[in-house]
Amino acid sequence: MLIQENAAPAARRDLERYFATLAPESRAYEHDDEGPDDMPAHLRAALTAVSLSIPVVGGCPVLGT
Repeated sequence: MLIQENAAPAARRDLERYFATLAPESRAYEHDDEGPDDMPAHLRAALTAVSLSIPVVGGCPVLGT
C-alpha cells in the first residue's frame, strides 16, 4: 500500500503505470505460488515503504488534500 496525495487522479494513474513498468504482471516469474500477481506484489512492496505512521487528530486520520 502506498499513501500519496491523490488530489489529482493522474498522480495515481502515473504511479500505477510506473510500477507496472518496473514489475509487470505479464512477465514469467519463477515465483508465482499465489498467481501471476504474486511476484510483482513482492517487488512493488520492496520498492515502497514497509511501515507507515498516519497522524490522527480528534480520532480522524490527517492525510492532507
